[in-house]
Amino acid sequence: MALRLIIGNKNYSSWSLRPWIAMKVAGIPFEEEVLPLDTPAFKERLSLVSGTGKVPTLIDGQVRVWESLAILEYLAERYPDAGLWPKNPAARAHARAIASEMHAGFQALRRACPMNMHRPAKAIALDDEAQANIARIVQMWTDCRARFGAANGEGPFLFGRFGAADAMYAPVVSRFRTYAISSEAGTESYMAAVEALPAYAEWLAAAKAEPWIRAKDEIP
Repeated sequence: MALRLIIGNKNYSSWSLRPWIAMKVAGIPFEEEVLPLDTPAFKERLSLVSGTGKVPTLIDGQVRVWESLAILEYLAERYPDAGLWPKNPAARAHARAIASEMHAGFQALRRACPMNMHRPAKAIALDDEAQANIARIVQMWTDCRARFGAANGEGPFLFGRFGAADAMYAPVVSRFRTYAISSEAGTESYMAAVEALPAYAEWLAAAKAEPWIRAKDEIP
């Protein structure tokens, strides 16, 4: 039985993008089920399979896994050859730490800059807390690539090859583009590498083609 990943609108659901792009890049076969956010059908379907009633949710036979990071960990165990986490123990520990930091943090940036891929790129005013979030992300990306990735000739992503940590930050790449958030040359090359992935392009095209509008995520 094929894995089934239940996700929300591709234009708005940053949490859905994370396991979806990880599975696509890793070549893990799955079926996707898209549910428009904030609809009766969404709530009814998710109440049957998700402990939180939210997306994403992974279904593997009788197994139900919700929360993006938990799904990535499940997939890493289920498909050890997919290389979702680095083989080196120090790199793997660091990758898990920054993935967890993304899962639990950066609330100011999330609030100010909701993921919205069909929005024309344009900068908005950001408060000090959101700017601090951005600075931390840029510092983190630069440090990871210098220690474990591109600067060591290991590939263009945070730990060389694309993995779970990159999947956790893929929606941030989208946010940086949508809100024209300026960054350093090294950050720009990282973002370009993510955007060059066929999986990212596939998601982006589908997001822009969606008919649904979520008013609260439409920042003027």
